[in-house]
Amino acid sequence: MGVKPDHWIRKMALEHKMIEPFVEEQMSKGVISFGLSAYGYDIRVSDEFKVFTNVFNSVVDPKAFDEKSFVSLKSDVCMIPPNSFALARTVEYFRVPRSTITLCVGKSTYARCGIIVNVTPFEPEWEGFVTLEISNTTPLPAKIYANEGIAQVIFFEADEVCEVSYADKKGKYQKQIGITPPKL
Repeated sequence: MGVKPDHWIRKMALEHKMIEPFVEEQMSKGVISFGLSAYGYDIRVSDEFKVFTNVFNSVVDPKAFDEKSFVSLKSDVCMIPPNSFALARTVEYFRVPRSTITLCVGKSTYARCGIIVNVTPFEPEWEGFVTLEISNTTPLPAKIYANEGIAQVIFFEADEVCEVSYADKKGKYQKQIGITPPKL
């Protein structure tokens, strides 16, 4: 298994629609960078956010998730309250090949501001918009910029394909379109 370089990512994106829309070069002038990098792809956060709130005294329960736990907004900027959390989604739609798995890590620009981005691996044959988990670990409000870079995806290709892919399992987050809260 090995990390895949930019030419492999470009080929898979253009010929097999692995990433749509696909930005063939790193865009960085006046924005938090996004697009193709040497060994990965810097994804963008869309303008849709779900920010957690305590207005209704809901309990965050992954087995019985209460939609009143957050407020939804569509904006060019999302303010995450101190020590709080938001869900968002990527601008890009992904179609992961059967021989591939990814890791996704937050960008250093946000990490240096106390913003942690968590995304689980994209499993072989998973497809959809990525739901992003964004934590503000600081005692100050944090600003997230829509349509700019938020995290980097690193692609690993196996020497052989897996026996059972995410699509084979009919995974519960397959082909997700919007911000998808936890499902049981």
